[in-house]
Amino acid sequence: MSGPTVILAGGGTGGHISPGIAIAERVAELAPDARCVFACSRRAVDREMLSHAGAEFEAIPAEGLSLRPMLLVRFVRAYLAGRRAAARLLARTEAKVVVSLGGYVTGPVAAAARARRIPILLVNLDASPGKANRLVARGATKVLSACATPAMPAFAERVVGMPVRRQALAPADRAACAAALGLDPARRTLLVTGASQVATSLNDLVALLLRERRAAFDGWQVLHLVGRADPAPVEAAYRAAEVPAKVVAFLHEMGLAWGAADLALSRAGANSVAEAVLNRVPTVFAPYPYHADEHQRHNAEPYAREGLAVLAKDAIDASANLASLGAALVGLLADDAAREAMRAALEARPAEDAAREIAREALALARG
Repeated sequence: MSGPTVILAGGGTGGHISPGIAIAERVAELAPDARCVFACSRRAVDREMLSHAGAEFEAIPAEGLSLRPMLLVRFVRAYLAGRRAAARLLARTEAKVVVSLGGYVTGPVAAAARARRIPILLVNLDASPGKANRLVARGATKVLSACATPAMPAFAERVVGMPVRRQALAPADRAACAAALGLDPARRTLLVTGASQVATSLNDLVALLLRERRAAFDGWQVLHLVGRADPAPVEAAYRAAEVPAKVVAFLHEMGLAWGAADLALSRAGANSVAEAVLNRVPTVFAPYPYHADEHQRHNAEPYAREGLAVLAKDAIDASANLASLGAALVGLLADDAAREAMRAALEARPAEDAAREIAREALALARG
């Protein structure tokens, strides 16, 4: 007799897909006969990440909600089409539980699940629950959160931590990870990452630092993940400064990147924060600056308060960032003692496996 089918609904960014992959990995470990199927968005990032992970998935039509008349019509049409597609997927796979991970694709999937009386486990992944999560929560069987939700403290039953995929955990020591990436194991490594999205302001800041604070990079090499931005200007900046660097758009094997890093400059998405903390990497977090409420800041704040990380505002303009975000990064590049103290404090934290706990909850709901 085959095991239960678990539907993991969500997508649109790596921040939704990566935790889903982590949960699917633990489901497979706990119940090898179970089947995991992703109901994802139609964005390329979902297809690329899930294909690379060897996951089974189906793209569900969906659009973000907008009150502008034409966009509202598109939203309604996509929602209805998405609900029909989700209903067919749930019926075909004989789904026993839906794990909702956020993003607008979760709305129609959750609605189809409720219509079939399939239990829904909502896993909130951000400090500020989005519109889709707030709507899904009303009909969810159980609500867990990867992090505290300060503005809505009663949103979830409990906080379980961020589910992190195996591929995002360092598989070996620093020297071995650096060598696997083609980096010099004898040099210190700075990791710069904007996660799966474009981080133009971080790219611009590093280019300016290479021109105006070149001495800070002495003895360092850089692994720079530019996201969907054009890598050519970033590569040119490193060449002009004669700083050894590997510039790539995206890296699936993030465990190697974190494992090689002595220091990181990163966005503060919940997934990025969890990966940095679990891999014990001292990090300067720059929350995504284009959200009106700067909600990414809440993801990194607890660690900054404990001295486990540095949190700095991204002013978007490179010149404006030079004296704040840039100064924080330059300070840690030069201060070996501060970095080691931060790493030691991170290593003293107990390890957690939120993905396994969520997988257990999903399987319990699936078995009813």
